[in-house]
Amino acid sequence: MSPLSHAGRGRLSPLGLTLLAITSVGWGLNFPIMKHLLTEWPPLSSRGLCGIVGAVALALFAFARHEKLSVPRAMWLRLLLVSMLTIGGWVAFMGLALLWLNASEAAVLGISIPVWVAFLAWPILGERLSPVRGVALMVALVGIAVLIGGNGFEASIEKLPGIAFALAGAVCVGLGTVLTKHFPLAMPPLSLAAWQIGLGCLPIAIVGLAVEQPQLAALSAVGWASLLYMTLIQFCLCYVCWFAALERLPAATASIGTLLVPVIGVLAAAAMLNEPLGLRELAALVFTLGGVAVALRS
Repeated sequence: MSPLSHAGRGRLSPLGLTLLAITSVGWGLNFPIMKHLLTEWPPLSSRGLCGIVGAVALALFAFARHEKLSVPRAMWLRLLLVSMLTIGGWVAFMGLALLWLNASEAAVLGISIPVWVAFLAWPILGERLSPVRGVALMVALVGIAVLIGGNGFEASIEKLPGIAFALAGAVCVGLGTVLTKHFPLAMPPLSLAAWQIGLGCLPIAIVGLAVEQPQLAALSAVGWASLLYMTLIQFCLCYVCWFAALERLPAATASIGTLLVPVIGVLAAAAMLNEPLGLRELAALVFTLGGVAVALRS
């Protein structure tokens, strides 16, 4: 049965909710894991190489499910553009952002993606902002402002490069999402994910290997475990669960369900990395999540 038929029914499948929870937890835990990995390996190499291996694994899984991996000739340019924005921009900019930001801060800034989707959909798709959605998005931006300015001006200036990189990554995903709606990519979901991750991560890995020159000897056992997690869980298991959840849940439910990602990221960063979990972090999380949730439902 097609994903649209499931979504159209609007039923909440228990299996779909379980798969969505696995996706959100897996993506949320990746923030502190990536933050720790940066103490051993540089950002572009680690994220780019993990993405390539993950893309190959997804392609093999799609092949095993008899999904077509071929790309129509007319679709190559739009596939490359969307992949570089949605995957390449996120992978590169968020990896660089974590050099300056805590994992919890990066997680909160990352969830601002729907804000940029709404803003960019206005001029590109002609989707005007309703008053409710406009207010909701402003509330989400207030949450980001609380996160950025909560520790004072000097602290914000020190973290400015990380904030800029994180927001750039979110804007890239937002633009890629809007362009995907404008130029639909008619491919099976797992095959599409494999191509997008591969095309998006390949140039990041090449630049990382050339500029950063990572050394395998620098990786500890925890570092290797982090690389395996990013490859097998973040890029493989989570994407498989995500598409499986979309087949069983309404699209709106799946989108709102991903709001668990920053919650898991913030809590996991506090537990795994001893990052602060105070009023500033909680206020920023509540404002951002609340605004985005209302915007999605409207």
